[in-house]
Amino acid sequence: MEPQSQNLKTAPFLTLGRFHISEDYGFLLPNPLRELPGHYSPWMEIANRLPQLIESRQLRAQVNEMPLLNCQFLTGYREWRLARLVLSFITMGYVWQDGETQPKEILPRNLALPFVEVSRNLGLPPILVHSDLVLANWATRNPGGPLEIRNLDTIISFPGGESLRGFILVTVLVEKAAVPGIKALVQAVNAILQSSPDSLLQALQRLRVSIQDITGALGQMHDYVDPDIFYAVIRIFLSGWKDNPALPAGLVYEGVSKEPLSYSGGSAAQSTILHAFDEFLGVRHSKESGPS
Repeated sequence: MEPQSQNLKTAPFLTLGRFHISEDYGFLLPNPLRELPGHYSPWMEIANRLPQLIESRQLRAQVNEMPLLNCQFLTGYREWRLARLVLSFITMGYVWQDGETQPKEILPRNLALPFVEVSRNLGLPPILVHSDLVLANWATRNPGGPLEIRNLDTIISFPGGESLRGFILVTVLVEKAAVPGIKALVQAVNAILQSSPDSLLQALQRLRVSIQDITGALGQMHDYVDPDIFYAVIRIFLSGWKDNPALPAGLVYEGVSKEPLSYSGGSAAQSTILHAFDEFLGVRHSKESGPS
């Protein structure tokens, strides 16, 4: 019995792999795909021209001519994530192409049906969220190079140019800076379970350094994002249709529901790292400090 007891004390109680969290990239999707199988080329062709189609007010016409495609040819987790990234961006562009004053109230079935199917498969709401905008929307220009802004690109984009690119990719760097902190949480939990105060202290020190690195990465937002462009151009494409005066009833997903559905849009507040750190440290936010 004694050797078994010793094994219990030395075995890791918690590992990142159990939760599909990368040891190298944390909550970022490692090496996201940039292309879907040929069957889905109508989606990719629209998504790759999204900024131009939105700015020329041609996106809705293009989507209306898009064939209804079945998701049965998607294979593997990364293909499903890319399909969702593509469809979520097209959806936001379709709804908000003409701005807040003229949103579309009905998402056509050729977009709504596959988007809802992909979303259900991944357990996500059928609207663009942080896991799409940031976690699955990055690629390196030089795969052997460092994870820095100059070596990164987005996969799918909206109007907003370099400010949108900076907004997404700085957030990617924030997520990457959090990786040592995520590992520190695992070390800390295991240290508590194993009654190892030295290991716990080391984990807390690593967590502190990671939070400092996150703060430093976030500070780059001022260098790469023009606040005027963010407010006037980018913001609308991150807006949802829940508690939004522009779409007070929500959005009808044609072929899915006859009644409008309401979902909140994407926000960095959806980042799992913030919630994980708060939960571990016992941080409790008052209602007054939450989103309005």
